[in-house]
Amino acid sequence: MTDQAIAKKESFKLIDTNWHTRAIQFIVGLLLIALYLWVGAGIVSLMSNMPQIIEKGWASVAEHIIIDVVLILAILELIRTLQSYLEVGRVKVTFILDVALVVLIGELIGLWYQDYTIKQVGLNITVITILTLLRIVSVRYSPDTID
Repeated sequence: MTDQAIAKKESFKLIDTNWHTRAIQFIVGLLLIALYLWVGAGIVSLMSNMPQIIEKGWASVAEHIIIDVVLILAILELIRTLQSYLEVGRVKVTFILDVALVVLIGELIGLWYQDYTIKQVGLNITVITILTLLRIVSVRYSPDTID
């Protein structure tokens, strides 16, 4: 091959270049910073609810505290998913299912403190069960665990 043919072959490629990887890492880094700030705001919100426990009683404030804690856990799962993406270069299905399960369990807990119908609870439990089964299957048949 001539030098021109080699130069043409090594020309700019949209997907194969290093800039693409760096751009994705930058975007994921910004998302991580935003999520860390969100977790910090959630912790500040939880701490700000502490004086209300003395005023209103623990039981009346517990609903908000429980839901806030579950949401913070969901955000931490998202952070774990993004960190895994940066390390492995792909998103693990189990991490996505973990986030969905935490959010849906939080929604189910939130129903306890509202007027709810059996249909709403049944739908939540059905979706949680399906996601749990999908998580078991994804762990069992993960490419990382197959011999």
